[in-house]
Formats: sequence, C-alpha cells, structure tokens
Amino acid sequence: MRRREFITLLGGAAAWPLAARAQQPATPVVGFLGSGSSHVYTPYVARFREGLKETGYVESQNVAIEFRWPGDDYARLPGLAADLVDRRVSVIVAGGPPAARAAKAATSAIPIVFTSGDDPVQMGLVASLNSPGGNITGVYLLFSELGAKKLGLLHDLLPQVNFVAALLNPAMPSAQRQAEDLQLAARTRGFQIQIVNATSAQEIDAAFGSFSQQKNGAVIVGSDPFYTTRREQIIALAARYAIPAIYDIRGWVDAGGLMSYGTSIKDGYRLAGAYVGRILKGQKPADLPVIQETKFELVINIKTTKSLGINISDNLLSLADEVIE
Repeated sequence: MRRREFITLLGGAAAWPLAARAQQPATPVVGFLGSGSSHVYTPYVARFREGLKETGYVESQNVAIEFRWPGDDYARLPGLAADLVDRRVSVIVAGGPPAARAAKAATSAIPIVFTSGDDPVQMGLVASLNSPGGNITGVYLLFSELGAKKLGLLHDLLPQVNFVAALLNPAMPSAQRQAEDLQLAARTRGFQIQIVNATSAQEIDAAFGSFSQQKNGAVIVGSDPFYTTRREQIIALAARYAIPAIYDIRGWVDAGGLMSYGTSIKDGYRLAGAYVGRILKGQKPADLPVIQETKFELVINIKTTKSLGINISDNLLSLADEVIE
C-alpha cells in the first residue's frame, strides 16, 4: 500500500467515531415535578422507573430524570414548573393535582403526564378521559371520590362512632367537592360531621387538639400531597390523642396509621412511567386516554388497633387486602 493511501485510510478511520457520535440522538430528559417532599415519593419514583423500563428506558443509560420538589409549599410549584420548561425537558411528569395544574399552566407544548387523585376533567386538565386533547394525559387515581366508602369503613370498624371530623386542605382543587360529598354521606348515615381546614403544620396541631375534645369520634384525613408530606406529624397526633383515623394511601398504614382505603398509587406511578416511555417513542398525549386506576386496597394496621383498644370484626378483617401485624 502506498504511503499516501495509508494515511488517507488512517485519517478516515479516526473520523468514524466522531461521525457516529454526531449522529446519535441526545439523551432525552424527563422532568419530574412532585407535589411534596422527595422522601415521601421514594417508593412512587421507584415504580415510575419500573414503568419507564417496561418501555425500554433506563435512567442513566438512555434517559435522564430531573426532579423538582416544593416541600410543603405549593406556592413554589409555578416556579419549579417554569424551570423545567426552561430546561427544555422532553416530558414533564406531574405527581399530584397541584403539580399537574402548575405544569399545565407552564406549557402547552411540552408533553405532560400527570397522576391525580382528583377528577382531571373537573380540574380542567383534560377535555375528557378518553380524548384528553392538547399536550396532557395521565393516570386518575380516584382518591377524592371515596368519602362515603371511608365513612362506611369507619362505621364497620367502630359501630359506636357518631362524630367524624374531616381534615381538608382548601388549597387542593377538590377540597370543596370532598367536603360536600362527605357531608352528604354523613347525613345519609346519621353521622355528625365537622369539616376542618388545615394548611400548615400549626393548623394541623390545632385541628387534632380540637378533635380530641369529642367523644366517640374519628377522623378522615383528606386526599392531599401536603398531608402526605406531614404524614409523621399526623400519625403521631392521632396516636397521642388516641383518635381513630382513616387515610387514602397504604403508606400511611405502613408508617403506623390505623387504616387506609384507596387505589394503588404505586401502580399509578408505574403506569405513568409507561406512558412517558410511549411519548418518548413518538406517541402524542392527545392520543393516550387517561387511565383510571381500578385496583383498590383496604389496609389495616393491627398493632395500631390494639394500641387504640379496637376489636376488629372478622367480617372487616376478611375484607382487608392486607393486614399489617
């Protein structure tokens, strides 16, 4: 081989990796906007990653995830959503109704996948569940629709209860509707009910102090990511004042709460992850119907029932999907 031909061949070989790298697409970045603190979302983020993996995306291999957390301050969400838009992420995941509203307000171009315990049609997130339209779709977890069922479960657990307090956060889009549904269900069952609004740690303390003055009472903790962020505080107050309480997510019961009833939030985040993967592959949010999570679970903490002196009927135990010893 002539010297000139050898040099030309060598130069071409050196250029191949550069050309190949230039043709490789940039790693997509997913923005994850939560409605609370990161430690509360740890199990949900894990399931979200599972959903991504089902569609062929693995963090740090072929997709990156940037997280934004408002802590217990919903007022930070618009700024965090705007930051993800400025970052030009490929998709925004909005965990919870407050994050979903902030993401929708921040962009009409970047695809959004939400998880929401509130009705996304009534919230104005989508036009309909089957045809969401626009740049947004997601998973509807139905948490805010379960007030009557929770009242019934409290009655089954504690037939002597005649007073129920509902702890609600007026900053949640569904707070008023939750209050109206609970009041209607309470009248139907003959319960006295008190709606108590709490938007801060101090107001939560005051609310439980007032609840403790009622005899034969129980508490329904409303569906709200802020309350989930304050989970340890609320469970500790319920224990201190010996107040039976029911929650919407099994994580509360794992942490020592008495009882929960709701859909599987972990499964909801797995489904959201799969939707993000499909969008990264080219599908449009408008063509992906909102998924309604239909896997409900009743979870009871036996240790907590014993500490409260509650005897659970065999019938209620048979209805439980899981009993935590």
